[in-house]
Amino acid sequence: MTNSTLHKTSLNDWHRQHGGRMVEFAGWEMPIQYSTITEEHHAVRRQCGLFDISHMGRLEVRGRQAAEFLNSLVTIDVSRLSDHRIRYALATNSQGGIRDDILVYRQADAFLVVVNASNREKIVEFWSSRLSRFPEAVLEDRTLQTSMIAVQGPEAAGIMRTEFPGVEQLKYYRCQSMIEQGSEIVVSRTGYTGEDGFEIIGSHDFVSACWQRLFSHHQKALRPCGLGCRDTLRLEAGMPLYGHELSEEIDPLAAGLAFAVDLGKSDFEGREELNRIRTAGPRQQRVGLELEGRRIAREGATILNNDGKPVGEVTSGTFSPTLERSIAMGYVPVELAAPGTSVTIDIRGKGCPACVSEIPFYRKGKG
Repeated sequence: MTNSTLHKTSLNDWHRQHGGRMVEFAGWEMPIQYSTITEEHHAVRRQCGLFDISHMGRLEVRGRQAAEFLNSLVTIDVSRLSDHRIRYALATNSQGGIRDDILVYRQADAFLVVVNASNREKIVEFWSSRLSRFPEAVLEDRTLQTSMIAVQGPEAAGIMRTEFPGVEQLKYYRCQSMIEQGSEIVVSRTGYTGEDGFEIIGSHDFVSACWQRLFSHHQKALRPCGLGCRDTLRLEAGMPLYGHELSEEIDPLAAGLAFAVDLGKSDFEGREELNRIRTAGPRQQRVGLELEGRRIAREGATILNNDGKPVGEVTSGTFSPTLERSIAMGYVPVELAAPGTSVTIDIRGKGCPACVSEIPFYRKGKG
């Protein structure tokens, strides 16, 4: 895909004017960093970071059969969500594999579903093909008509209080709709960094003005951040990333996401297969890995047992700026998934000792 056909967010010019290094990501031109990934990472852990996440898909589901429609496709019972609640869920395929990991927002008269940029078109296409079974449900892709930004870090609540008084009282995984400057917006207390944070969805004009106001009013505490540190932050927090820890071939139980699967609800795509996996037990498990030394285990690196036999693969790895050690996630057989289990990771032909670790590696306030 050439630059001329890439989607651009409403903040694209701002990113370029402020030194954003722009890259192609899931069909969008996005900033990967402004200064260094490590500096931006520390800014989020110690103060606050400002992220443009307008590439994320925003789908609206409404109508009398909206809940019934969603319940046929996702792993949670959306009908049990009270207004202004948000739940993490999986959109699954018929084999129980993960089409995408999503957030479902329950609003007064509709559901808002936030999906990964790389999966938006796939999800819209498949869900649209199922609409004929639910004639009173409407699915609308609002991604290109709206923008989305995130304020993440220990100072997020204080910063948001100055711009949207009262939203700092939102509980985690709650959202609030409001009218600001004649524009309807949604503010949620969510994030993908392991820190406290908020996300703001609204019209392009409103969100662009909001971003510039936040940056102008809070330059000492708030730093623009790119996708690079977003990845190192989520890895420290043990959060899976689609295309790495999650895929159509990986089921939610192996991925450690059973908390987001309600097998007791009415039938949904892949439920029968997930019931079978739960009964038999998954054969592999997502685990954390801590490596000796400073070498980084990249995606695809082979995990070996003590006999030197390949037993799994690394799905993500980095040198943790917060913990100052090399960490990774990957999949191993369940018999090797206990924390403390010794393994070796083949890094470009050289064995690196490692051990299985609990995830998350980092918890807020316990760096």
